[in-house]
Amino acid sequence: MKTFGRLLGFLRPHRSGVVWSLVLGCAAMVFTVAIPALTGEAIDRVRDGDRGALTTIGLAVVGAGLLRLAVTIGRRLISGRVSLDVELDLRERMYAHLQSLELAFFDGQQTGQLMSRATVDLQAVRFFLGYGLIWITQSFLAILLAAVAMFVLDPELALLTLIPVPFVVLVAQRYGRRSRPALQEVQQRIAELTAEAEENISGVRVVKAFAREERQYARFERAVARVFDQSLVSTRLRAFYNPFIGFLPQLGLAALLLVGGRRVIDGDLTIGQFSAFYVYVLMLLGPMRSLGISLGMAQRATASGARMFELLDRAPALAPPADPAPLPAGNGRVELRDVTLQYESAETPSLRGVSLDVAPGTTVALVGATGSGKTTLVQLLPRLYDPTSGSVLIDGADVRTLDLVSLRSAIAVVTDDPFLFSATVHENIAYAREDATREEVVAAARRAQAHGFIERLPDGYDTRVGERGLTLSGGQRQRLAIARALLADPRILILDDATSSVDATTEQQIKLALRDAMAGRTTFVIAHRLSTIALADEIAVLEGGELIARGSHDELLEVSELYREIVEKGLPDQVFLNRVSPERKVAGL
Repeated sequence: MKTFGRLLGFLRPHRSGVVWSLVLGCAAMVFTVAIPALTGEAIDRVRDGDRGALTTIGLAVVGAGLLRLAVTIGRRLISGRVSLDVELDLRERMYAHLQSLELAFFDGQQTGQLMSRATVDLQAVRFFLGYGLIWITQSFLAILLAAVAMFVLDPELALLTLIPVPFVVLVAQRYGRRSRPALQEVQQRIAELTAEAEENISGVRVVKAFAREERQYARFERAVARVFDQSLVSTRLRAFYNPFIGFLPQLGLAALLLVGGRRVIDGDLTIGQFSAFYVYVLMLLGPMRSLGISLGMAQRATASGARMFELLDRAPALAPPADPAPLPAGNGRVELRDVTLQYESAETPSLRGVSLDVAPGTTVALVGATGSGKTTLVQLLPRLYDPTSGSVLIDGADVRTLDLVSLRSAIAVVTDDPFLFSATVHENIAYAREDATREEVVAAARRAQAHGFIERLPDGYDTRVGERGLTLSGGQRQRLAIARALLADPRILILDDATSSVDATTEQQIKLALRDAMAGRTTFVIAHRLSTIALADEIAVLEGGELIARGSHDELLEVSELYREIVEKGLPDQVFLNRVSPERKVAGL
């Protein structure tokens, strides 16, 4: 009930629409209930031969039907608007909340699971709040009004024919209790299926490269089978309870025919009253069936709501400061003070007591094997993660006290796997600055050695790249990402193995451009190529999450055995693995 109550809270901003929907729904039921009474009266007038009354009653039936038509159309229009408004609110709230969550949250989530909650679960909630709630109200009101009309006609006969109604309520409640967990499990299985489909589509190049279509099809088939099996459980419950709910009113109809028919024969009940009773009992069949369907819809919405609230209730781990300050003026001084970071799912820290002071305008190369903590270190600067202990300062300000927009707008990152949106080349580069002119975009592309290949594209800067930029080569994507970073004109530039996907010639061209781009700004270069390390003013060597040496190339050759081996062999990963213990190899450090 708590989840259901929270779902109703989404209607609060649209209460006027909900109220009008309920009012018009009630009016429609009033006119619906009036028609059988008028029909019964007309039958009695036929028996009496009253032609004038028949005309009046006929016009009244037409009037009631027209009024019911008008209010029903109005109710559907308003309900539809409320439903769409709720959907809009839910989508915006869901997206805004996802954007507020820290990067670590997404590290442990499947995209398909999140997409399922934002689509399938949201649709179930939206449909119930926009329509199902009104149907339940109308069903209850129709039963109530029909019961009142029947008691007005004949209390004893009404009591007899309405005996099944309490049993309908009890059966509906039992159906709700049994269907809720089944439906929640269905939603989970659908989410798993969505995740499987998303993963297969995203990884289609790998699937085809290794000719694993049959294997992936088998995995997808198993996911589909799990959805089918769980849906079958829900379908069996619905197949039993919904017809059973529809059957119970038939008992009331049988009682009416048996008892009411005899009373008509005995003259205690007019044929018109009997006919009205008969129509009212038939009227109960629809609302009772609808009630069963609507309650099932409510259970599905509650199950989906529980999954949505599980996500919405997840508070961001990187809480913004109570009074965030803008990044102070400066030239990009970076300080790490005894920083340790251990990821939530990791058994050992990724960084251990790292202290590093980088003067403004300095280019620092971070050297070490995969898992030594290089990328983790630079991710602390824009506060993508918070250290477990210690502090990170930019121009003297702790990043945890700063406004994130102000902080991150001063830092640009180019990763080894650059992401491009399904948009034009111009839009992808201008993503760093939406107000950038074409001339500024072209200038950034020239500095990143991207202008030449862009001009050879079918529509130049207006060429649309495919999803994730897969219509471009790895080197082209990387140069566009570098152009995007340069357009931002950041105070701090982070190049995370940014030349890993380009050939030797292009790498040299990019390095020439980067030398100019690095001038006057603090730059962190993560590289596995010794030629890239040469761009740096100084070098920091990381091993097992610890900063073990720092200095210039010549200095490190003198004091660091690991760096000496790296320079001699040019294989930092192999050098590192030859030096670490088996335990650290297993830990992936």
